[in-house]
Amino acid sequence: MSKPWIYTQAFASVYPAYIAKAERKGRTKQEVDEIIVWLTGYDDASFAARLADETDFETFFAEAPALNPSRSLIKGVVCGVRVEEIEEPTMREIRYLDKLVDELAKGKAMEKILRN
Repeated sequence: MSKPWIYTQAFASVYPAYIAKAERKGRTKQEVDEIIVWLTGYDDASFAARLADETDFETFFAEAPALNPSRSLIKGVVCGVRVEEIEEPTMREIRYLDKLVDELAKGKAMEKILRN
């Protein structure tokens, strides 16, 4: 069985869509970056390096320095699928990020998005 196309897509090619979604709703690039750093454990420099080298989604999550243990608290539906029911690890990480950006765009407070 082949991998979903998103796995081989450069994270940097989708990142602007995350920012655009947030900005359309009055949120900022900095907030999107904060979510990504919280979820993955990348620091600002290593995250920027991943964008620059066009790391694919699969590698982006597989090599994340410290996936946040609180990410398991992310619940809800993304693309018609409950994120907590996704069994494939890489797809679950991608959908966690999608859900967090959705919450940001819907105006949720950052401390709630980051499960504080």
